[in-house]
Amino acid sequence: MKRFATALRAAAYAALLLTAAPLATQAAAPATRISADNPAQHPNFTVRVVGKGQPVLLIPGLTCPGAVWDETVAHYQKQYQCHVVSLAGFGGAAAPASTEHLLQNVRDQLLQYIQTQRLQRPAVIGHSLGGFLALWMSTTQPEAVGPLLIVDSLPFLSAIQNPNATVETVRPMAEATRQQMSQGNMPAAQQRLMMDGMITDTARQTVAMRWSRQSDRATVGQAMYDMYTTDLRQDVARIKQPVLVLGAWAAYKQYGSTKESTRAIFEQQYAQLPQHRIEMSEAGRHFLMWDDTQWFFAQADAFLQQHALAKK
Repeated sequence: MKRFATALRAAAYAALLLTAAPLATQAAAPATRISADNPAQHPNFTVRVVGKGQPVLLIPGLTCPGAVWDETVAHYQKQYQCHVVSLAGFGGAAAPASTEHLLQNVRDQLLQYIQTQRLQRPAVIGHSLGGFLALWMSTTQPEAVGPLLIVDSLPFLSAIQNPNATVETVRPMAEATRQQMSQGNMPAAQQRLMMDGMITDTARQTVAMRWSRQSDRATVGQAMYDMYTTDLRQDVARIKQPVLVLGAWAAYKQYGSTKESTRAIFEQQYAQLPQHRIEMSEAGRHFLMWDDTQWFFAQADAFLQQHALAKK
């Protein structure tokens, strides 16, 4: 078990370094009216709006632009109004003016965006870092957002190996990681090896590696530090809306993991979350929307149809 936990933590660290049919029977909801966007109000991200219907925010993971959701947007744009987020400093986007309180600023600006655009409790789909931000938004203003779809993310990544970890005990490691990441990209061969544990398709690996190399290193390092030193395990008790968590485990088989043992880690971290369901992919790696696409859409379709279109 110790060997597996160590491997799982390594894979999670690597993820940070890089990181069904349409609902034809559901009548399309009317387009949500939105106000003219003012990018100056959210300097830490840009938003691309596609489609019509009930609003859905899509937040990518570390170093990934909103383009990581292109297939998801194509799948949902006839049923939902997709607000696709790209974070500053990731995937070639200009770095933010300051990295101080980086993820907290992103969280607050996302909540402000929901308010200024008059989005009525939008569903939020977040991958990895994006899933963490979705949780943090909901614990901060539970009434502002709707159902959450969390793709392979945890409330406190630093506790993946040691459930007794605290923010203070992991702070030295987080600081060392921030400094290391700020120094530059890892060698391509090492990056490819890590990507192999997160994405099956080699062409997709190449895309994700390019996004990583194009990302601002100081921004990446600060985002990692903020994630490592923010513990939401107790705070998720404030989340009132339903949450679907999709987890990956197949990449860790060689280290002795099983679906059950990995699910147990997820269940432990989400124990305080009132309305949650955890589903584990049989074959997908960290980028589940790429790696196990049919399963991802089957899970997401049913969840969104049940909750996003429900009367508030």
